[in-house]
Amino acid sequence: MTERQRLNGITETIIGAAIQVHRVLGPGLLESAYEACLAYELRRRGLSLEQQIPLPLVYEQVKLDCGYRIDLMAERSVVVEVNSVESLAPIHEAQVISYFKLSGCKVALLINFNVRVLRDGIRRFINGSF
Repeated sequence: MTERQRLNGITETIIGAAIQVHRVLGPGLLESAYEACLAYELRRRGLSLEQQIPLPLVYEQVKLDCGYRIDLMAERSVVVEVNSVESLAPIHEAQVISYFKLSGCKVALLINFNVRVLRDGIRRFINGSF
């Protein structure tokens, strides 16, 4: 299996789990509720998962704790940022791009659960080619 196939399989599992969570809960809840349920669902589907990972910023070879946290990281490879907002703004995308660049991950998903149809709330980002 190539790295691309592995990462595509992980993102497909994450998206499927997010759709399941959204089907059960619907829109309108707090981000923390969706994050907890998505984490549960991903673990149930066999993915290794880390939550609320501190992400230091390295500036001039010094690690600085600026309070950045990745919501979820699946298989130490895919960053998942969970939102529950009226609509995604460019700042949400910029945040996710920064997170996956700082983390060294090649793929990130931005998921906004506060939508009627979840596919309208999912954005996938790729860091370079893999």
